[in-house]
Amino acid sequence: GGLALFLFGMARMSESLRKSAGNHLRAILSKLTNNRFLGFFAGLIVTMAIQSGSATTVMLVGFVQSGLMSFAQSFSVLLGANIGNTLTGQLIAFSITDYALPVVALGFAISTFSKKNSVKYFGDTILGFGLLFFGLHLMNSALTPIHDMPEFLNMLKTLDNPVAGVLVGLAVTAMIQSSGAFTGIVIVLAQQNLIGTEAAISLVIGANVGSVSTAWLVSASASREAKRVALVHTVAKVTGALIFVFWIPQCAEFLKLLSENVGRQTANAHTIFNLTLAFVFLPFSKSVTKLITKLLPDDKRKKSHLVTKFINKHALKTPEPAIDLVILEISRALHILSRMLETVILPFIQKDIPKDKYHPELDLIQALDMREEEIDFLETAITDYIIELSRKDLNENRMAEIFGLMSIVNDIEHTADIIHKDMIPMIAQKKALGADFSEDGRADLISYHEKMMKQLSRLANVFEKKDAIQAVKVMVKGETYDILETQYRHRHFMRFNQEKSATLQTHQIHTDLFDALKQISIYLENIAKTVAETAPFGRNYT
Repeated sequence: GGLALFLFGMARMSESLRKSAGNHLRAILSKLTNNRFLGFFAGLIVTMAIQSGSATTVMLVGFVQSGLMSFAQSFSVLLGANIGNTLTGQLIAFSITDYALPVVALGFAISTFSKKNSVKYFGDTILGFGLLFFGLHLMNSALTPIHDMPEFLNMLKTLDNPVAGVLVGLAVTAMIQSSGAFTGIVIVLAQQNLIGTEAAISLVIGANVGSVSTAWLVSASASREAKRVALVHTVAKVTGALIFVFWIPQCAEFLKLLSENVGRQTANAHTIFNLTLAFVFLPFSKSVTKLITKLLPDDKRKKSHLVTKFINKHALKTPEPAIDLVILEISRALHILSRMLETVILPFIQKDIPKDKYHPELDLIQALDMREEEIDFLETAITDYIIELSRKDLNENRMAEIFGLMSIVNDIEHTADIIHKDMIPMIAQKKALGADFSEDGRADLISYHEKMMKQLSRLANVFEKKDAIQAVKVMVKGETYDILETQYRHRHFMRFNQEKSATLQTHQIHTDLFDALKQISIYLENIAKTVAETAPFGRNYT
């Protein structure tokens, strides 16, 4: 029961900190990484603030996967995050369990009676902090009778073997996905004199190696660039373990000089291990990342086009970064849609159907079919992902954001359907006619199509740069283009009444094409409106 309260309290504290500071901390990570030393301190500060090295790792993998951060930049951030993650152990080593229940009461009162979300999150953080220490108190009490159980004591003695200690620490940390939590458990065992300093050090070393499991889980379905984050994390931790494991007795003596408290010695071992990694690797980070790139080069094998590039299930553990990944996947879908719209017009303004510009091995129709299939796949994958995300503990604003994103994905898929189901069949119809548009009609069609391409480009900027002003511009331009479409249609009917041969022959296809482009315009305006009303970077512009 004590262990359950301890782990629950730690999760509650970390989750509340992420909710209250998530957006600001993501901005720090994404902007302060060009310089490796700034990146180091960014990782340190962010992880200290949210008390979750796993959450920082998820954000890093997402940034690298999306191209917002290079793999080389991520390494220095990881080194800083490793040190920031040791703060939990340092806090746990303080013996303040006598005040745990008053802290729980205070946190509960703030969380329950406050109306502001930011204050509620602060209360939840204090509540989690109190539960964490009350869980430690219960564990300490529950472990007292174990001193009279020789079987259990004999089992713990096996941890005096450094290899056994490292393996146990690695296995347990990989299971609970938190080196900080396992370090807390080791501190309790040490405070009860159930394990000595040397056994505590070996367990802490194992916990550090086991913490890399999060990076591998998150990057499992990610790009090679993102997988390098997991690999460099592993190389650093394993190197550190190999260095420390042969010096455990000497480390124990040094830690005893710093403090007589065995719990404090354990927390210090966790911190010193990661400080050493930073001291060893930070000056040579560029060389290390080059080596990792050689060990894990780009995959040149042909891959299926029906894959998600950014979203992955492991990122769902941290909703704020997961929302960023959804936005990046939507941005990708918009680029695919833009290529569909760019190419579908060509058979109507050129004599021959050309090969695809981006996939020369495909003709234009095959490429359009492929891209429509991609967008259908992404719509299903992103929608399912958002539904999973909605089951997390999210506030009202976050819920509005993710369901707004679901609506946007739906509009993108409907736009692709217009191109695929309405416009592509017109290609064969026009070819069967054996007639071309009038010169003026062709010019109007090209002009209106170019306006839709500009609208798509603005929407792409909305999601790539989180530029809400572009969303407002899409809505304003949409109204202008509606008027323009009416003018184009009026000009067409004027030509039709003059009984111009080309206009008469291609009348139906010409009007159908404008109808399709008008529907696309409506969907693009809907997307922009949804961004302005629900997106975190758009709400202020409604």
